[in-house]
Amino acid sequence: MNRLQGKVALITGGTSGIGLETARQFIAEGARVAITGSSAGSVEAARAELGGNALVIQADAGDVAGQKAVAAAIRENFGRLDILFVNAGIAQFAPLEQWSEEDFDRSIAINLKGPYFLIQALSPLFANPASIVLNTSINAHIGAPNSSVYALTKGALLTLAKTLSGELKDRGIRVNAISPGPIETPLYDKLSGDPGKTKALTAAITSQIPIGRFGKPSEVAKAVVFFASDESAFTVGSELIIDGGMSNL
Repeated sequence: MNRLQGKVALITGGTSGIGLETARQFIAEGARVAITGSSAGSVEAARAELGGNALVIQADAGDVAGQKAVAAAIRENFGRLDILFVNAGIAQFAPLEQWSEEDFDRSIAINLKGPYFLIQALSPLFANPASIVLNTSINAHIGAPNSSVYALTKGALLTLAKTLSGELKDRGIRVNAISPGPIETPLYDKLSGDPGKTKALTAAITSQIPIGRFGKPSEVAKAVVFFASDESAFTVGSELIIDGGMSNL
């Protein structure tokens, strides 16, 4: 299919997991794609995999000045932007008593502040029409223990989808959100840091998912393609929850 034929798309955090799979699907749908990644290793791996089909930019999602550099790269290479998928983020979980100001600020910077100022920096480049998709989380809905900071950053993105929709609609820019549940990505290995603990963690989480399994990055990417395409032209300020029924419990 060619639902994104001729469109220019930027995916933050596009070097692994949901972001990388979305890049693959965007390219398959005809888009010209740019992705960002924070580490040199992940950037090089993604560049090797996607080859000449994508512009790969190393960028810190939480660095405000760095967002201007990303926007400058989009301007130089493409001249405009039709699609933005704000996907980069971190998931840090801890009880209220264990949060330090430094860790709090880091989560806010990467999950919320950086994305906000990236959208601001890209504002002059958005085409009419254009689509912004924000990757949030079911944690904004379910009140899971130890998720206070992560959930508040994702809840703020959900609010942003609505407020920016009202602000940008006259420019033809639609803003929508996806809220995934547990997805098969490297995230859970990072959370536990131990293969044995990862297995126990995934088993415990799976027991809470009515459909009985983790989601796949491809299942989330398909939803992003829908929001990015003209098929969702009448969908504005909306949220699609992709969690196997977990938030319905």
